[in-house]
Amino acid sequence: MSSTPSQKLSVWEKVGYSAGDAAANFVFMTMVLFQLNFYTDVFGLSANVAAAILLWPRLWDAVFDPIMGVLADRTRTRWGRFRPWILWTSVPWAVVMVLAYTTPEGWGMGMMIAYAGITNVALMTLYSMNNMPYSALGGVMTGDLDERTRLNSYRFVSVNIAQFIVGGFTLPLVAKFAQGHDRQHGWQVTMTLWAALCLVLFLVTFFSTRERVQPVTEIRSTPRQDFRDLLRNGPWLALVCYTLFHFALLAYRGGALYNYYHHYADKTAMFDFVATLGLTDDAAAPKQGLLEFLGYVVHGGRDAAARSNVADVFNSIVNMLGTATTILGIAASAGLSARVGKKSIALFGFSLSAANAFLFYLLPPTGVQGMILLTVTGSLVYAPTIAVMWAMYADAADFSEWQTGRRFTGMVFATIGFSLKTGLALGSAIFLWLMEGVWNYDTRSPGTPDAIAGYHFSSSISVGLLFLGCVICIALCGLNQTVDRRMAMELAARRNAAAT
Repeated sequence: MSSTPSQKLSVWEKVGYSAGDAAANFVFMTMVLFQLNFYTDVFGLSANVAAAILLWPRLWDAVFDPIMGVLADRTRTRWGRFRPWILWTSVPWAVVMVLAYTTPEGWGMGMMIAYAGITNVALMTLYSMNNMPYSALGGVMTGDLDERTRLNSYRFVSVNIAQFIVGGFTLPLVAKFAQGHDRQHGWQVTMTLWAALCLVLFLVTFFSTRERVQPVTEIRSTPRQDFRDLLRNGPWLALVCYTLFHFALLAYRGGALYNYYHHYADKTAMFDFVATLGLTDDAAAPKQGLLEFLGYVVHGGRDAAARSNVADVFNSIVNMLGTATTILGIAASAGLSARVGKKSIALFGFSLSAANAFLFYLLPPTGVQGMILLTVTGSLVYAPTIAVMWAMYADAADFSEWQTGRRFTGMVFATIGFSLKTGLALGSAIFLWLMEGVWNYDTRSPGTPDAIAGYHFSSSISVGLLFLGCVICIALCGLNQTVDRRMAMELAARRNAAAT
């Protein structure tokens, strides 16, 4: 079936497509938020061993993405190129997801380390086998440029809902299921619930979506030729650089802000702010509900322990407010994109995000209301960029087809995935290197004056500079509203002519 620029998708198909990335984020956000502490505090590994088990699978995952792109582009089934991978990996994903958070009993330490390494590598491999084709699927469901942005708006609303659920309810569920057992049991049951939900969501994506955009000619090239042609794709090169900056920024900012709230922000001021929300509880022990648990922590009093705990509470509230605001911003991005273009939204959003980050530097430690305000405004100006940038990746695949007459969407998204995962790894590493080399950071004494100055600078000025790096990369990208329209019309004409 040919694709035309006016092609529309039903709401059901958009919702169904978005379910797949919501499922993926039950693994991704668990990995980002809890996996390290699971390996050290629950599984019983040392910090160095846990770090190695987290590092090497991510490096393998980054290398495997381009391989997966080649495989997906050359897949031929009655369901298409990319949809089948979502189906084929759904059951293994659910099984390995549970195994990766299961603690074997009575095993020696060597066997435990091997088990953790093997299950984590398997989980990351399945993640690539599922999520890379899933991302490419969005580029072949429709050739309508505005419809792609709407599709990605649905996708990232679902992503943020999943992130909200994982961040807010994983630990309370672990505590609930650990009652009468232990935390190992709590983790296993909780991840079984998440895995079952992932399986259902993947099946919804598979059965509700269709691949419509087909290349005029089938791929008859080698992976080396595909990659050589990609190097001639200027927009793709700019987007690869942007992705490296962007995801390095996310990892860098995550490490910086955690320390910012725990060491720079004034705990008494945070305590007073949280107490005004009415999160108080007269019970003598924490309950399972998230807000009741936060209320219990606040009710602990103004002693040092309570003020220390309230940093976690305030940090959670900031994260949830940021996520909720992001959902609202994403929902508004599709209509905005149709009027001003994706590139304009990205340039404007990242520029304002840089300014918002620089303003963070002006806040004193007691300025907790300002921290809340800048979190909300930062999320509002950043949110519209999320959907449009993923739609621009699909436009870069169109650009290759426009140039060469061949379409290799999987290779485009696989190389973007490589840049994404490399950026995540570099962002965390660069933060630690700078903190240790410039700000005299020591894990045994994280609250020294030099280190606190580093957290302050890193969470504001450094983040703003990284946002400006994104602005430069997007400015160099040759895709804009005029080019996008011309490209879509010419590709649609080619496909219609081939179909005729």
